[in-house]
Amino acid sequence: MATRTTAHGNIEGVERAGVEQYRGIRYGEAPVAERRFREPVAARSWHDGWDGTLDATTFRNRAMQPPMSAVFGGAGPGDNDEDCLFLNVFRPVGDGDDLPVLCWIHGGSYTTGSANDYNASIIAAQGDVVVVAINYRLGAFGFLDVSPFDASYAGSAANGIRDQILALEWIRDNIADFGGDPGDVTIIGESAGAGSVLGIMAAPAADGLYQRAVANSPGGINVATGGSWAERIADALGSDGAHLDRLLAASAQELLDAQISLQFAGGTIDGTVVTRHPVDAIRERGAAGVPLVVGTNLDEGTLFTLPVRNQPEVLAATTRSLATQVTRDGDVESYLTALSERFPADDAYARANRVWVDLFRRTAVEAAAAATDAGPGGWLYRLDLPTTLGGDALGATHSADVTLTFNWLASERPMGYSLYDREDPTAIDLAQRWSDTILAFARTSDPNGAGLPPWRRYSEDDRACLVLDTAIEVQDDPDGHDRERWR
Repeated sequence: MATRTTAHGNIEGVERAGVEQYRGIRYGEAPVAERRFREPVAARSWHDGWDGTLDATTFRNRAMQPPMSAVFGGAGPGDNDEDCLFLNVFRPVGDGDDLPVLCWIHGGSYTTGSANDYNASIIAAQGDVVVVAINYRLGAFGFLDVSPFDASYAGSAANGIRDQILALEWIRDNIADFGGDPGDVTIIGESAGAGSVLGIMAAPAADGLYQRAVANSPGGINVATGGSWAERIADALGSDGAHLDRLLAASAQELLDAQISLQFAGGTIDGTVVTRHPVDAIRERGAAGVPLVVGTNLDEGTLFTLPVRNQPEVLAATTRSLATQVTRDGDVESYLTALSERFPADDAYARANRVWVDLFRRTAVEAAAAATDAGPGGWLYRLDLPTTLGGDALGATHSADVTLTFNWLASERPMGYSLYDREDPTAIDLAQRWSDTILAFARTSDPNGAGLPPWRRYSEDDRACLVLDTAIEVQDDPDGHDRERWR
């Protein structure tokens, strides 16, 4: 067991392999009943009204969500529940204080996932850092805009981002009790978690709560669509015109079922919480912003397209839908024409894969350029090392980098889902060096000096990109032809 005395009283966690784990700490009051769709409220001190020790030995609730795909190992610990504002803390055993802090934001298309799926023990010990992994509201619970029904719900389209900001406030106020430095915080996430990182960078309420950022395959950030989604979900629940009342009265399962049936996700520039596009925010903040490491994987799309490879109509519909996000509602037809010129007209699978790549890559490239232009610095990478499980169909697919970031391959036992063979020496070596690089960045705001080639900031002069493969090198402007298509 591991025990700490904090400003809120004693807390008991578990100790594993030289790392203390404190699981399921509540950082926000339950966002249920009258708090549904509302801004989160900070949790009260756990010692209020009693003198016991907080039991932090088991993982608490996950956000309400559809079943987790078996590709990612299925659902991890914790029950699905609307009461989900919990976080997990990992820190090396010992008396170390003022340690750098990494705040991990999970991915899952803003509809699935949990902090409970990410064991940060290896990197906590490896880097002598404190890692905080957070849950936040997903899907309709965290991203449904109900403000057209009642103006007091302004910002409900970004409540999931609000939850993340509240967790950062918890870190500011409490992490010193766990040996962390509240003035040395790196926000890091993958996929929707990386999109959230960029969303936080465009949320004024979060300014000053973090000192650097890492975005692994950042998903797109879109403009909020107003009440149409809320009306559709309410109608699916049988609202009979009383939309808000029905949305509030529905059980959590009913609301989730309606969300699933209509395929609602989330992640928007809502204008209240996330006030502008992240690239604009990075440029506007200038030298007052934070350094950024950002990148993507070579074959992002295969994880999504492989299951429907032999369904050309589905692939074509996906390509057109995602094209609106790649172009940001710009000239979709010209983009699709350029895509067809690059790939054979009868290869819908190749085009669908590429539009996924473009979706993540354009965001990463433009964010890196903006961070360098603004002054703090942006470093761009691309993971090319093919996954080694499941044959060669996936390549360096979406989420492959998670294993490397957490260095799970350094463990003799499985620590989390991995698309790399745990005995592949190339993947083991890259995981060590990449995780060391992220930890170096978390300490110094510079990703250099941890075993990779000298990595220059990404700038519009030479567009340097670190390519991670069997051979690791810095290439100049590997996205040149793709940038023409994005324009």
